[in-house]
Amino acid sequence: MPNQIPPQLQQHQPGVEGLMKPPAIHIRPDYRGSGKLAGRKALISGGDSGIGRSAALHFAREGADVAFLYLEEHDDAKETVRLIEAEGRKAVAVAGNVASGRVCKDAVDQVVNILGGLDILVNNASVQYVSDDLTKISDEEWQRHMDININGYFYLTRAALPHMGPKSAIINTSSINAFAGNKSLVAYTTTKGAETGFTRALALQLVDRGIRVNSVAPGPIWTPLQPASWGPVDLQAVADLGKDTPMGRCGDPCEVGPAYVYLASADASYVTGQTLHVNGGMIING
Repeated sequence: MPNQIPPQLQQHQPGVEGLMKPPAIHIRPDYRGSGKLAGRKALISGGDSGIGRSAALHFAREGADVAFLYLEEHDDAKETVRLIEAEGRKAVAVAGNVASGRVCKDAVDQVVNILGGLDILVNNASVQYVSDDLTKISDEEWQRHMDININGYFYLTRAALPHMGPKSAIINTSSINAFAGNKSLVAYTTTKGAETGFTRALALQLVDRGIRVNSVAPGPIWTPLQPASWGPVDLQAVADLGKDTPMGRCGDPCEVGPAYVYLASADASYVTGQTLHVNGGMIING
């Protein structure tokens, strides 16, 4: 990722890949799969773009068939399907809002029917709205954070669990903000903290079933969500994304995707209830 990002915005969340300058890198051309996920079946929410697309492509290169849920970004979804299939794996795209329990159940049923099972679940779809004043956060905006970022993780996990057996893995996308806080993202930070609690408690509940539950907490990563959430409020914040990290830049999705491979694979067979931090060198306490 270049150190310089031009100021830019996108008008609607969750944003689209095609408008990003520079374009994000989702998987490095020299990333070599080694069959770590051969024969596995994965479902990723928010898998059409950003970190979700990166996880999808890394899973596919490691031998997994991949399904993903997305909201309305049909062109991004078609491109992700094309990229997964280019890896020689099956791809399934399902449009729907994870804020609905019925949508999540129907999506899981559809995916299991097409792929023939489900071994890996990645809860990734999220929204974030910027506000430096808590009193300016509307009921609707607060509730949307809860509906997508918390309820969506619960609904999709609840629907997936009956289909998951020993050696399955659930991976939740958290955030640096759950640990460091962010004064401009109070609602978003609240949901990410809740996701961390969800991860730890669910890991304890499912350990006897042989299902591991972990999370990835990215720092600033160049995804459509960034210009779609910060751009309308502060264009300079988009241009400065990641400059306050020790590495002095934001990360590309390709720098996060391998973390999902690790947590989904047998390499992490002794890891559950944990959070893997990918944040450009920011120190986490607690």
